[in-house]
Amino acid sequence: MKIPVLDKEGKKVKELELPKEIFNVAWNPDLVHQVMTVQFSNERQNLAHTKDRSEVRGGGKKPWRQKGTGRARHGSRRSPIWIGGGVTFGPRSEKNFKKSINKKMKRKAVLSVLSKKAKDSEIVVLEKLSITERKTKQLTEVLRKLPLKRLNALIALPEHDVQIKLAGRNINTIKITDAPNLNVVDLLKYKYVVMPENAIDIIGKTFIKK
Repeated sequence: MKIPVLDKEGKKVKELELPKEIFNVAWNPDLVHQVMTVQFSNERQNLAHTKDRSEVRGGGKKPWRQKGTGRARHGSRRSPIWIGGGVTFGPRSEKNFKKSINKKMKRKAVLSVLSKKAKDSEIVVLEKLSITERKTKQLTEVLRKLPLKRLNALIALPEHDVQIKLAGRNINTIKITDAPNLNVVDLLKYKYVVMPENAIDIIGKTFIKK
């Protein structure tokens, strides 16, 4: 599959033959869904926590004597059937939602999504991506000259670039990441993937293990 390589003005410079091992992998929705589910589970923050009767303050004194009052017997005001008492079967912060999946499956899922985006013409390759100043306006001007129907893109850089990352952090509809850190959730969240030409080699070295 051939794709045009663009300059910062959005003009075609040359054509590039995309590597088949990266951009011609069969679409596997079941694998992609499985990897996405694992990623969401591992990112989950378990904050909800209810106290059981042993953690609620007070309740050391028996509310009333065992017999002779005509009322039901109770040993503590912190019982779950009392208002202000402990909670039975409530959410606990120590619950572990972590899931595991092997690296080969994660890598294949990323390549599967990249291949799908390439077939849908949602991969944009630049000759080079750079800005002279750390300004959001500069980066926005570059992106608006690209063939994007809407500004909703994941920018994959071949290496860490502080200038570009700081310039793009104010734009809510894009995300800037390093090519080795590509993941299924980000690829599915954004419509387009924008990358400099040399990022393709980094993707190959990271996600293709021989």
